[in-house]
Amino acid sequence: MRTTIERKASCPQPALPTLAPSAPGHGLAETMSKLQEHARVARMRMEHRRAAEPVQLFLPGMEAFVRAMPNHIARSSLFAPVARGRKRFYNEEPLITRSDVVLTYTGEQLDESQADVALQLIYEARCIPLGVPIRINRAAFLRAIGRSTGKHDYEWLHRVMKAFYKASFIIEVKRRDGSTKYCVGDTKVFRIVADLDYDADNERYTVTLDPRWRQLFENQEFALIDWNKRLQIGRGQDMAKALQRLIAASADPVQAYAMSWLKDKMQYASPMRKFREAVSAAVDELKRVGVIARGEIDVGRRGSAQLVLWVTRARASG
Repeated sequence: MRTTIERKASCPQPALPTLAPSAPGHGLAETMSKLQEHARVARMRMEHRRAAEPVQLFLPGMEAFVRAMPNHIARSSLFAPVARGRKRFYNEEPLITRSDVVLTYTGEQLDESQADVALQLIYEARCIPLGVPIRINRAAFLRAIGRSTGKHDYEWLHRVMKAFYKASFIIEVKRRDGSTKYCVGDTKVFRIVADLDYDADNERYTVTLDPRWRQLFENQEFALIDWNKRLQIGRGQDMAKALQRLIAASADPVQAYAMSWLKDKMQYASPMRKFREAVSAAVDELKRVGVIARGEIDVGRRGSAQLVLWVTRARASG
């Protein structure tokens, strides 16, 4: 039996407005309004075209033991070490990220186990143009992310896939002067998984990733994550996984993060005292698996607590 979770519908291209000469008395304001509408529709047509045309995703350094995630996603609270019973649902709400990015999200809060699925999906798509369906054997996929292949794991994977299809976000990246560098998802919905079918007879998913994923990876703006070390991180150490992704998004051998910002990014609801304890445990785990050589919480220049990490490897991200 084949379950179709989505069937794509063709989207007609919006028509550009006609820039007819202004009637006497209308003046410059009407002309400017028409030009702005012309630009808006042109951007819409460009995004529709990018969403429809398959493109190859080539990521330098993407080898069998490495996974990749766009920096702006790795630095955000889209994925966070949230306990199962504490997840919330977002409805077009901004997430925690850097000041030069606005990420507006709709969907359930995603956790670090779901980040593993996203990392593996991007890896599976490395040899096939984005926008072309990928066939995925669910047992092999689960083993690749370090999970078992029992009934509970299959059901969990199916819930994750459906959550990815339902989730959508808009990401706007800004330049230093505040102008928009690019915006994805504002005129056509951007989903983590654009299309999804499940073939129960062959126990196989057919997954399509939106071609606009490549835009998020452009200009070498992606983190390369050591997959072997990630799989070695112990159960219940999701904060260590979240820190690993964050570390990979920077080239700096020594990295410092404000504890208040980290607490918000991790979606940690308990008091700061408990958060400090959890961060210390995550730091110990990252030292154990070799992601960092050292980590400590100290006081920054502005008198606020910060986490300082000494990374053990050369940069593995763009």
